[in-house]
Amino acid sequence: MRDWKPIFVENSWVPRFLSYFAPISIGAIVIGFIVFGRNEFSDHTKQHEIIHFQQNLETLFVGGLLLYIYDYLHGWLKYRDGRSAYYKIRAEQEAYKHEGTLNYLQNRKRWRWISKFKV
Repeated sequence: MRDWKPIFVENSWVPRFLSYFAPISIGAIVIGFIVFGRNEFSDHTKQHEIIHFQQNLETLFVGGLLLYIYDYLHGWLKYRDGRSAYYKIRAEQEAYKHEGTLNYLQNRKRWRWISKFKV
């Protein structure tokens, strides 16, 4: 599973549409085995989204979604700001921290992001 990659769909309407409901402008989003991107993907964005894809595989997708929502709500209650809450989500912290490290996925320890990063 470590080598599994999602399907990338560039120039999609999905991130634009979901941005109307989000505290940030969504550039790309993983839904199941597909990553929808607003534009063409840079190497950093691909890496960021592959990290999310791997997180979702670890949590069987539903668990990742529930943890993502929990972290966001916890952050929103703590900071009273949607943008700050978004950047405090554990999944986002790992992805942003390692999106520039291209060999990160080969050495990444499974499940560690849940305990390493705090909301």
